[in-house]
Amino acid sequence: MPDPFATAELRRRVLAAWTDSPARFREDANAEEDLVRGGYRDRLLVEMAQNAADAAARARVPGRLRLELTSDGSGGEVLRAANTGAPLDAAGVQGLASLRASAKRAEPVETVGRYGVGFAAVLAVSDEPALHSTTGSVAFSATRTRAEVAGIGALADELSRRDGAVPVLRLPWPAEGVPPEGFATEVVLPLRAGAGGTVRAALAGLDAALLLGLPGLAAVDVVVDGATRSLAVRDRGTEVELTDGGRTTTWRVQRRTGELAPATVADRPVEERARRGYAVTWAVPLTHDGAPEPLPVPQRVHAPTPSDEPLSLPVRLVAPFPLGPDRRHVLPGPVTDVLVDVAADAYAGLLAGLPAHPAVLGLVPRVGLAGAELDAALGTAVLERLRAAAWLPVAGHDGDRQCPDRAVVLAEATPERVAALTDVLPGLLPADWSRRTDAPALAALGVRRVGTAEVVEAVRGVGRPAAWWGALYAALDGADREELAALPVPLADGRTAHGPAGVLLPDAELPVPRLGPLGLRVAAPGAVAPPAARRLLERLGARPATAAGVLADQDVRAAVEASLDAADDAWDADPAAFAEAVLALVEAAGTVPGELPWLAELALPDADGGWAPAGELVLPGSPFAAVLAGGSLGTLGSTVAADPAVLRAVGVLDGFALTGAEDPDELDVDAAPDWADAVLDRLPPGSPPPRWPQLTAVRDLELVVDWPRALPLLTALPAAAWADVSLDGTAVPGYLRWWLRTHPVLDGARPDRLRHPAGTELQGLYEPARADPALLELLRPPATVADVLADVDGALDLLERLGDPRRTVPPAVLGTLYARLARALDGVDVAPPARVRVAADRAVPADGAVVLDAPWLLPLVEGPLVPAGGEPDAVADLLDLPLATEVVRAGVESRPARRLPWSRVPGAALAAARLGLAALEGRVAVHEPLLAGGRPVSWWPGEEEDHVDGSPAALGRALAWRAGAWPARQALAEAFAAPDRAAELAAEDAVGP
Repeated sequence: MPDPFATAELRRRVLAAWTDSPARFREDANAEEDLVRGGYRDRLLVEMAQNAADAAARARVPGRLRLELTSDGSGGEVLRAANTGAPLDAAGVQGLASLRASAKRAEPVETVGRYGVGFAAVLAVSDEPALHSTTGSVAFSATRTRAEVAGIGALADELSRRDGAVPVLRLPWPAEGVPPEGFATEVVLPLRAGAGGTVRAALAGLDAALLLGLPGLAAVDVVVDGATRSLAVRDRGTEVELTDGGRTTTWRVQRRTGELAPATVADRPVEERARRGYAVTWAVPLTHDGAPEPLPVPQRVHAPTPSDEPLSLPVRLVAPFPLGPDRRHVLPGPVTDVLVDVAADAYAGLLAGLPAHPAVLGLVPRVGLAGAELDAALGTAVLERLRAAAWLPVAGHDGDRQCPDRAVVLAEATPERVAALTDVLPGLLPADWSRRTDAPALAALGVRRVGTAEVVEAVRGVGRPAAWWGALYAALDGADREELAALPVPLADGRTAHGPAGVLLPDAELPVPRLGPLGLRVAAPGAVAPPAARRLLERLGARPATAAGVLADQDVRAAVEASLDAADDAWDADPAAFAEAVLALVEAAGTVPGELPWLAELALPDADGGWAPAGELVLPGSPFAAVLAGGSLGTLGSTVAADPAVLRAVGVLDGFALTGAEDPDELDVDAAPDWADAVLDRLPPGSPPPRWPQLTAVRDLELVVDWPRALPLLTALPAAAWADVSLDGTAVPGYLRWWLRTHPVLDGARPDRLRHPAGTELQGLYEPARADPALLELLRPPATVADVLADVDGALDLLERLGDPRRTVPPAVLGTLYARLARALDGVDVAPPARVRVAADRAVPADGAVVLDAPWLLPLVEGPLVPAGGEPDAVADLLDLPLATEVVRAGVESRPARRLPWSRVPGAALAAARLGLAALEGRVAVHEPLLAGGRPVSWWPGEEEDHVDGSPAALGRALAWRAGAWPARQALAEAFAAPDRAAELAAEDAVGP
């Protein structure tokens, strides 16, 4: 059979070596036996996965492995491992048949395998392994190897001493077979009797987390007796999703990559020194709410596949630590030391990147639990980094992180105590980070523990009845103000203010019982009931509280703006009570819509039972609700019992809402950056960045589905919503007008692709917009060519329309239209149109069209002419068309019949007067006929002498061109046509302005 990998030569060399040196045979047999019974005794599936990952990496494709345990049809079982990626090659076969001589040593891509000995793991379950690849197949056989060795007399004694045991993987044979469709290689392992149970158990225990250490492998299908279990990995950057059958878990990962210095790997084997790149990964599974879920300990270090090194940290570590030949134990040395430091840095990053959840403390190393030298080194280095890193939360400061040496933990913490002491004890940890079970971790980190005595001294009597405080304040009236500056004040919600400054003193109209959920520093009414108590607190900085004043309090605003997050937090107070408190304040204060825009952040219940900001809820039954896409905005829930005026004051929508900003980047509306780009394009070229005025925009336009009913609502908006914006003196469309003009809101068409009914310049090019005057003023469809050209997109659209043969152009407009387009699109990368307009009712293919830049060439131009509007070069560049002077190469070929000065041509005096000249200069040559390019022409300009065929029209054109007064050619022709009427024509000229 074919032998694509030259296995015969491999066998010949090995058998010759064994024949020449029986000791070599013994060495090979012992080495293979050490691998099978030692380092690789239980690594079959890991090695199959590792080889699949490496094959995928070499082919630069996502790796896929299928492990299938089936019957061999004769009572035995066979394990098949099919993988995608690079197929088997001769170097690979030689590597398989060698000891620690891998074909992977010079891979251009990073692979997992190192020495080429991992395949020996198959011998733990099979004596007859085979590999089927798209490039050929190869087999190893204990039986055939034994037969070959038996034929070598010098090995007979050794074979007998070994009871027939031979090194199976030293002699490959060609084989028949191909991998399954869609795979590059399949390893076929007929299982040794009794090995089936071991393989089944290994397949059942195969964990998707193995894929964390094999970046080249994306999926593994485990097929046992026809039933498939799929393992897959999906990398999302800092998170990885692992799927095992129908169960998906999310893991948080922290990676560090780099390259070891040459000096660091100097003590490593030669073939390892070229592989200096490293990637260190920590991974921990997450719960449904994003908190880490510590793994059971001890774990094992993965380097990158599982080793026997214990790890007392409850996470997965994948790092390329140098391993011994058995791939089970990490070797000490400079490489290990560097990777320990890298891993410790990455671990600190892992914890800092996790949500501020107390479960993170479960990831802190426990002193004294290390299981081995490497584990101890990792624990020590990690703890050192964690002590120096800012990763612990700060109570009352969401998002802030602090180092352990700045943190404080209450010995007897409760949420209320922590909330009250946040401003007293800097660095205080949240209450749920202060559990007794976390004390060892916090102690290991060096977090300072605050006892009860210190807390009591700090709060100076917190928890006393309000009446007691009232009596105390009354008694202290008149005392030194500075000494009383830190006097605590009990608040209506049960907290204590450590100083009267800023405390709100409620008046009789303030709905104090309903304000508790706001968390305001409102003094307990009983504490300020005595007039003397109130007088003292005002002197110390407390202030009288009205409904409007409380509503303007920064704490109220902050709570309203955070109310949606609070509504989603099961540990927070009742969000409904909070909303009712704010609505009560708004009602008492008489707030009007738009007065306090931040009220729109207030979380209110929606009709679906959830919570949403007031500004994203629609009042049920309002006309506004009828024009929106279903589900685009929430509907206010029926449980909210408040006056509609109050609801409008907090931003609940019963119509389109306005929003404002001082810069387009701050506008939270659809396509705000596109609007800003569009209006900036309207500024004169070279303009400096403009100063933006206060901007007004309309929200939620992108949510509308019923424009016929929505447009009247928009026309009813205040003038500020419609207004144009002035940018350093240049008026540009405001956001609302721009958005409506550029979207299909008018009978399914964009208003900027229609024309104003009165826009005669655009007749034939655009359909008229059909709308009432108010709507037309809002939409402002273009009425003139200038309106269209003010916008680059509009100019590009007009350029395309000019080539549409179904459209027409007003003749008065066409002459200069291409020139105006060229000016408008100057500096814009424009694709030349396929068709161009040559007449009001005619568009032709651009191929063959010519831009006339020299009017005397008109009789010589073959193709259709595009009107240049006085700017032929610009028009030719825009349309990518040739100029007439580029197409026609000709000159005057005839001899003149006579020559004379222009001043002596009959009618010259009137012509000079019409040009505003005292007399005509230059000469003119009269031909009968005038020939150029083999054809008769009427005129031809020259530097000193013009050529004409003698006709008045030719004289008028030649003189107009010479004088730079081309529009006057007809008037000049008239002067030359009727020299005998010069006096009366001059008199006629004198009549006009």
